[in-house]
Amino acid sequence: MDDNFKHPFDEQKVRFRKNLIGSKSENTRWIIIITLLSFFFSASLLFVSSKLLENINNIIAIFVVMVIIFIGIIFDVIGISVAAADEAPFHAMASRKYYGARQAIKLIRNANKVSSFCNDVVGDICGVISGTAGAMLVIRATRESAPFEAIMAGLVVSGTIAALTVGGKAVGKTVAIQKSNYIVYRVSVILQFIVGRINLRRQKNGRKAMKAR
Repeated sequence: MDDNFKHPFDEQKVRFRKNLIGSKSENTRWIIIITLLSFFFSASLLFVSSKLLENINNIIAIFVVMVIIFIGIIFDVIGISVAAADEAPFHAMASRKYYGARQAIKLIRNANKVSSFCNDVVGDICGVISGTAGAMLVIRATRESAPFEAIMAGLVVSGTIAALTVGGKAVGKTVAIQKSNYIVYRVSVILQFIVGRINLRRQKNGRKAMKAR
């Protein structure tokens, strides 16, 4: 063996720098918040989707399930893009006052939180809800069918939902890694627009309150 090569796991000679993702107390607080948010978000969406599917026909119900799957894929793409994006180009864009560039920097600096929300809260919950909604759809459509037909319909629907979800996320992850900066910037422009409208409305309400006094 050549003595010039160092052992790759010689921890006494090699030190890897940790990525800064906030203090321990801040991360603990975020974990608690995201856990509670997941519970309420999942329960609310499941309640709304179940009530919605009860009052619509099968064609529209299938469309609703497809929309839920699509939302999960989109948010999964956003979460991966933020985690993979490079912060440096957005600093140059912010110095030139590009619209949404500062929002992009905030997203990348909070990549762990954004990824948790997009991938785990919205993405995974949409996957669970789409599966539950598909099961509800099968039960409703096969009430008067034979047991074998009901089982086969359940297998087809659950397999289709799983295939669309996994396949869509696989394609989405590839696109997210290849075009991470572009996707983050587009999301940041939308966020900047929303934040701007919220701030404008707050200013108007503040002025009205001042005049009322």
